[in-house]
Amino acid sequence: MTAALPVSYEDVAAAAERIAGAVARTPSSHSRTLSQVLGCTVVVKFENLQFTAAFKERGALNRLTQLTDAERARGVVAMSAGNHAQAVAYHATRLGIDATIVMPTDTPFVKVQRTRELGATVVLRGQGLAEAGVEAQRLVTDEGRTYVHPFDDPAIIAGQGTCALELLADHPRLDVLVVPVGGGGLLAGMAVAARHLRPDIQLVGVQTERYPSMVDRVRHTTSPIGGSTIAEGIAVPRAGQLTGQIVEALVDDVVTVTEEHIEEAMNLLLEIEKVVTEGAGAAGVAALIEHPDRFAGKAVGVVLSGGNVDPRLLASVIMRGLIRNGRLSRLHIEVPDVPGSMGSITTILGEVGANIVEILHQRMFVDLSAKSAEVEVTVETLDHLHVDRVVSALEGAGYLVRVGTFTYRDAPPDVTLRP
Repeated sequence: MTAALPVSYEDVAAAAERIAGAVARTPSSHSRTLSQVLGCTVVVKFENLQFTAAFKERGALNRLTQLTDAERARGVVAMSAGNHAQAVAYHATRLGIDATIVMPTDTPFVKVQRTRELGATVVLRGQGLAEAGVEAQRLVTDEGRTYVHPFDDPAIIAGQGTCALELLADHPRLDVLVVPVGGGGLLAGMAVAARHLRPDIQLVGVQTERYPSMVDRVRHTTSPIGGSTIAEGIAVPRAGQLTGQIVEALVDDVVTVTEEHIEEAMNLLLEIEKVVTEGAGAAGVAALIEHPDRFAGKAVGVVLSGGNVDPRLLASVIMRGLIRNGRLSRLHIEVPDVPGSMGSITTILGEVGANIVEILHQRMFVDLSAKSAEVEVTVETLDHLHVDRVVSALEGAGYLVRVGTFTYRDAPPDVTLRP
């Protein structure tokens, strides 16, 4: 079935032999709790446990091991703002190959520094990946370096496909594989391997709704593409030619997920599996959240493709998750501006079991009577029902309460008047 395609099962099997021992054979396991929460049997493949915390090592190493002696001597160049950069840097250095990585000028410093620490020369050029790509091609022309593409290369695709070999060897009875998709290297490679081993298996790719490039490719549609996304690892504006060809031929469907569900998936994985994933890495679990009917009752293999997330961003995702789930709430309480008001509020909160995280007493910058003040209090609660009990207790004592509500696109959360 794959004979006419740019990558065959034999290519994937050969890649597995080349990278054996140098790339981690990551574990995969059945998650009982995720399965209960999501309504299907969930098997998680932990690619975030690679040395560089992403699956990209598989394809990068497979490509580098096939360089000729002359190509090795001239060195390689790659263009990436993240995981591909680190994978090429790490394995090129380990193999004694000089590597230059071109990154956009707005690449987070932590990623630039990590790539340098792994042994590559980093060139910051351009306002985005397209402009950085121009510089990478210039280095190919002027210095004779070999370009290591992040996804649209047969050796890269074959290397990524080794992920499916491992997953199906460990869990051969899976009904569906759910795989994050940016340029499509991982999905295409896994599709080649999985279709050979299990012709009946369902293959579903997942993209963020803001970058549905592969969705457009397979459905022959044109969608708006662009914008800020937490899943920058799959924020690819144009699907690959080779990967697109394979995905069209072998994959059942590619779906999109919202930013909100990606954040929810990151929090679920952190709380349940105790693992950190980046936004792109959690996209597969986000699909199980957003499309429950599609996967209900099935045995689903989900690839956690990467775990490289900025700690500050992760902290924000965690706090937003607590707000969404009713475990952290901000209350705005109008009180008479008299002695004892603050004490009364804190007493009521304590009696109803709300833990005070932060409290602010405001007289001046509020649209209230001059004889009133506002107490803005952030409280830790169990869930939304507990928030309702807290508010009811305050209202029962005669206080007017406004509750800070979380609307996804609002930053900070807007405040609405409780009926």
